[in-house]
Amino acid sequence: MPSDAARAQVAAAWVRRAPQAAVPPSQAAVPTLPPRASAGSGKDAKKEKRERARAERKAEYERKKAAREQRKSGGKPGAGAPAAGSPAGAGKSFDVPKAGGRIPSGRRTHVALRATLMIATCALALGSCGVMGLVIGKSGAPQAAALDAAEAEKYRLTRFPTQAAATFAEHYALLCLTYSPQTSENRRKELARFASAGVDADCGWNGDGAQKAVVANWDGTVEKLPEYGEHGRYLGIQVRLSDGRLTTLSVPVYVKDLAHGEGLRIAGNVGEMPLPARGSAPPVDEDDQVVDDVLSAQLQKKVLPGYFEAWGRSDATAMTRFTTPDATSSATSGLRNALSAPQVNEVQALAPEGSDDGDTISYRTDQAVQARVTVDWTDADGGTVRRAYRMTVVNTEQGWFIKDIRGGVLDPEGGSADAGEPTPGPEESAGSGDGAETEPSTEPTRKKDKESAGGKKRSGKDD
Repeated sequence: MPSDAARAQVAAAWVRRAPQAAVPPSQAAVPTLPPRASAGSGKDAKKEKRERARAERKAEYERKKAAREQRKSGGKPGAGAPAAGSPAGAGKSFDVPKAGGRIPSGRRTHVALRATLMIATCALALGSCGVMGLVIGKSGAPQAAALDAAEAEKYRLTRFPTQAAATFAEHYALLCLTYSPQTSENRRKELARFASAGVDADCGWNGDGAQKAVVANWDGTVEKLPEYGEHGRYLGIQVRLSDGRLTTLSVPVYVKDLAHGEGLRIAGNVGEMPLPARGSAPPVDEDDQVVDDVLSAQLQKKVLPGYFEAWGRSDATAMTRFTTPDATSSATSGLRNALSAPQVNEVQALAPEGSDDGDTISYRTDQAVQARVTVDWTDADGGTVRRAYRMTVVNTEQGWFIKDIRGGVLDPEGGSADAGEPTPGPEESAGSGDGAETEPSTEPTRKKDKESAGGKKRSGKDD
């Protein structure tokens, strides 16, 4: 809006220039003023200014566009584009940028280009990682160990499916050593399912007598069958008969498919062999062990009889009086009346390490002590059997309690019980009755007294 001062100046100029009309003498002459601008004249002026600027920019754009089209058409204004400055000269074209300049394009083009570059970079990185992973994995893979034939034979690292062949031979050995005239036909059919064509159809039985095999197990012996190479083995099968006799059969087995253990056949007649030789157990060094006689007697009289009575019956309520809160499951389960009427025969409580003969041994609270215990039981048929146990007892403020029990106690003497006994020949096994003396063994049998077998004995006072 124009100010009052500006309006006054305009009015004065208008009065001076405008022609004066005749005015009556009694009235003052009032000059005529130009029409006052409306309230929206300023906005209209600005709008007009913006439109003029926009029209100028558009005209400049049309001019440049016409010039580009002219250059594109070879410099001829009328070829393919209107003349410069014509408002209808709009056409599709593009600018060729300067060397090193930016390509004139829209926003969508830049977004697509950036996305393409990003995807290409990620694909390249993933491909590089994959290649490196393959290279590292291949270089770090363990190489197959190269074993010669001697080492493979030493450690029995062969392709032969020994376990499958041994199971097959066990079934055949049971059939072979079980026979009777009543079952001869069925037995011959069953044997034919195992054996090859030339094997004795009756597995050596002549049709007389009867015998029954109870159980057959592979004894672990394997001998290569040269005629079949890797496809054949002689396997040792131990068979227990119904009369209690134990014998060994050497069974030749052929396997067609080594990879899957299929195509098995008994490839020859069996041979009955003696039992494999057994070694001698070395003696156990118990020189450093000290047996606490006082604690042994206390456990034998006051603790273990009641415990074994409850343990034999699997009486959980009664066993809680003798076991620790953290006792093992074997110490708290019991025999479920398989054996009964226990009699604690012998107890050897081992003193802590570092104890010497004659020392007065005291035990701290929660200290565990190992004990060897021998118990006489009554079996279901009324007979007496002796069993040995390894026990862990713990000293508490209320007394000694059982924490664990395990079966089996080592023989400290070692050796072999049948050392020096002659092997009976065919005549001797049948019984001659001529009273001939057996030649005594030249190998001395080592004996130990009770004190050596049980460790050092001591008498001590238990606190």
